[in-house]
Amino acid sequence: MTLPPEVQQVISTLQSAGFEAFAVGGCVRDLLLGREPADWDVTTNASPSEILKLFPKHFYANQFGTITVLTGNGTPSNSPFKGGETAASGSSPDKGRQGGIHQVEVTPYRVEANYSNQRHPDAVKFTQSLEEDLARRDFTINAMAIAPTPSPRQKRGAPSQTEEQKSVVIDDMYIIDPFGGLKDLDTKMIRAVGEPNERFAEDALRLLRAVRFAAQLDFTIDTQTLAALTAQAPAISAVSHERVRDELVKLVMSAQPERGFVLLQETGLLALLLPELAEGVGIAQNKHHIYTVFEHNSKSLQWAARFEYPLPVRLAALLHDIGKPKTRQRQGNDFTFYGHDVVGARMAEKLLKRLRFSNDVVDKVVHLIRHHMFYYDIGKVTDAGARRLLRRVGREHFDDLIKVRIAERKGSGVPKAEPYRLRHLQFLVEKAAQKPITTSELAVGGKDLITELGLRPGPVIGGILNALLAEVLDDPAKNTRGHLLDRARELKDRDPKELKALGEAAKDVAEREREDKIKRKYRV
Repeated sequence: MTLPPEVQQVISTLQSAGFEAFAVGGCVRDLLLGREPADWDVTTNASPSEILKLFPKHFYANQFGTITVLTGNGTPSNSPFKGGETAASGSSPDKGRQGGIHQVEVTPYRVEANYSNQRHPDAVKFTQSLEEDLARRDFTINAMAIAPTPSPRQKRGAPSQTEEQKSVVIDDMYIIDPFGGLKDLDTKMIRAVGEPNERFAEDALRLLRAVRFAAQLDFTIDTQTLAALTAQAPAISAVSHERVRDELVKLVMSAQPERGFVLLQETGLLALLLPELAEGVGIAQNKHHIYTVFEHNSKSLQWAARFEYPLPVRLAALLHDIGKPKTRQRQGNDFTFYGHDVVGARMAEKLLKRLRFSNDVVDKVVHLIRHHMFYYDIGKVTDAGARRLLRRVGREHFDDLIKVRIAERKGSGVPKAEPYRLRHLQFLVEKAAQKPITTSELAVGGKDLITELGLRPGPVIGGILNALLAEVLDDPAKNTRGHLLDRARELKDRDPKELKALGEAAKDVAEREREDKIKRKYRV
């Protein structure tokens, strides 16, 4: 367990100047779990002005005292900021990792007071106490600090008894853990720092973060923390749609998203954030499903995550049946959901736009939901039917549509021997998508033969082109204007019917070879 050289250098620079410095927060959690941190944060008892003096390459424009130190190869290529300049916009460039860690955020120890908008502190005060800084954080697993030994605390003399109880050395790393984060990592527990209701009242986004961490890390939420989360759920309305979207994306892309969405439902957050999805809670389906609509949607998402499908496919798997509650009709002892794909696509579009998803994502997900009910059956879907499906869906969407169908079939809870049927459909569609093998692919055409060879329009033109096609199918390298014109001069006096037969025979062979290749690809 080691810190990256760039992070060690930042810590070492601060320590050499006589300050305390620790990596802190989520990067410590991920390091201890053996996961690669998404970014690196360092906390110190140095003031913002003291930090600025030590790092000439930086940008700094926020009320929290955070200075972003540029490391490694310097400023990321997509950053408008140069070394030593201050950002006027208050936005920081992406934390690129090409060629090493480009940025490390350095923040003084601080305490925060009053969260009148349930998102940001009204006042920030810098402190000399690391423990006070860690006490303001959300969950115990995010409230640990770490530095290579010997730490500045060891240098200044023997630690106090209280401090010694809250620290440990692992792999030559000195860890400050005042709230039991190490134990909670070991027991896979999400627990609020201090009083849970206070932590959630400070920042309502923490309600969603608790659920997201449980899904990302496959952890359980502590009983008291879960109770406070449920009680404080209505406060989520204080969080912007963009921040909700970002957390939901992380949840959807996690390893256990089904667990996360079940937690959202149990705590009341689902009805507040995604009422369209919540409509499926408790709604029974027909004989082809053993789960309710909501359970089926959640399990379809889980299968999409298991197969590591991309974000639009996972969102489509989650939302593909949200139109069912509005379209459910009783038919005898069963239910029908006619038109739920159309209704669901409209609902999904409204939901995704409300959460400020990009137009590309919205369009893709809506398209997949609208067409997820395509019909397929071996022996009943013809080549013409496959071509019509391809035109309707679009070649660029078809592979993802198959993925949605696989996820929702897996999430139905009713075993179906459908993988072969789907592969067979993929075979038919890819075959339909292939460009036809015709004389139009040749480097010369009928006009070229008339102009260059002085031929008259008639059967001889078609015969020559078919004969040339036979040669190109056998050896594509021959498909050049010069070569084909030379061969045409040699063939112009032969029987047109004989020449056409040569081309047709070669085309049949090529089509069979291409079809066999596609069959092998999809194992049909």
